[in-house]
Amino acid sequence: MMDIDTILLEAEEHMEKSVNYLKSELRGVRTGRASPALVEFVKVDYYGSMTDLRSIALVNVPEPTQLLIKPFDASSLQAIVKAIQAANLGLNPVSEGKQIRVSIPPLSGDRRTQFIASVKKMGEEAKVTVRNARRDANKHIETLGKDKTQHVSEDEVEKAKEEVQTLLKKYEATVDELVDSKTKEIQQI
Repeated sequence: MMDIDTILLEAEEHMEKSVNYLKSELRGVRTGRASPALVEFVKVDYYGSMTDLRSIALVNVPEPTQLLIKPFDASSLQAIVKAIQAANLGLNPVSEGKQIRVSIPPLSGDRRTQFIASVKKMGEEAKVTVRNARRDANKHIETLGKDKTQHVSEDEVEKAKEEVQTLLKKYEATVDELVDSKTKEIQQI
């Protein structure tokens, strides 16, 4: 049987994980400017195994609207070009000798709206995960309160539930900040 501290710790861990997952998801959302994060998780068929682009190439940003990709192994150049095209990012990689240049086109108004909607949806999904962590923690706390062998008072149960609610508010606020920040980034021209 878990004690209240363990329940709170686990709830916070779950909430933290969902916020970190959201952060990593948001990194891959395109804005008007170039960022290695746009392509570093593109899966490339590298000698028969699907590999993250960042594992087989160096991605630089020579200009705010350009990416320069330098494969560690020149033979993987065409596979990288194909993978970026297949990733459906709206990018057009151009092979130049031993490197690939990717110009980041400006986002159209419609595209910006789509990306913002997508970011808000990711934020809502993160909040649902955080709320699920609250629900699970509250269930564990109630079970602990009902278990007569644990000697947990009603006051302790209420206090623990309040702490869970405080955690929820903190993580929901973090999700909102992340979503707002990414939305502003997408709206910048």
